[in-house]
Amino acid sequence: MAMQTWESIGSIAWVGLELLATAAFALSGIVAAGRKHMDVVGACVVGFLSAFGGGTLRDLLIDRRPFFWVEHQSVLVGVLALCVLGVTFMRRRHIDLTEKAILWPDALGLGLFCASGLHLAASHGMPALVAIMMGVVTGAFGGVLRDMVCNEVPALLKDHRPYALCAFAGGCAYMTLQWAGAASLSCALACIGLTTGLRALALLRDWRLPSWHD
Repeated sequence: MAMQTWESIGSIAWVGLELLATAAFALSGIVAAGRKHMDVVGACVVGFLSAFGGGTLRDLLIDRRPFFWVEHQSVLVGVLALCVLGVTFMRRRHIDLTEKAILWPDALGLGLFCASGLHLAASHGMPALVAIMMGVVTGAFGGVLRDMVCNEVPALLKDHRPYALCAFAGGCAYMTLQWAGAASLSCALACIGLTTGLRALALLRDWRLPSWHD
């Protein structure tokens, strides 16, 4: 009985992590749409792609059906409602939508989605390296779609500050702790903390990777 209780708590916690990640990336999509002066339909499209793009690609790669946003349609409704409310609020408050406003919810969503995507891939029996890459894809690809729709080179490619490497490091921490016998939620918290923390430090300290120079 106690084991079933812990399992149910664990499943609720994982859904909660996915919801937080979805909201964080949807918020980054709303800000990106606002910077491009899109209408509410454009904001909903960009918010949807930001929130569900990485998870949908992950589900396709590991052959998982139904997709997360199909299985949990209330989350889809919540994201669309968040987009409408976010656009309305920001227009009324005349909030200055700088590029930095996207970076912080994006960093949080990167860590949350990396952990949830990695856990899902690992629970489907994927090898450690493949599971880590699924976490990176889940965390990074929503932002790639967001930037492409907004007619910008994806930050993953043009921003020389570590992004995907942060998710990869967090994924390695997850798999190391799992190998050591730690609980999955403890592994997830370590992954989230390391991924988001490294990305935040990269932004604050302006860490940059070597770039190509002519």
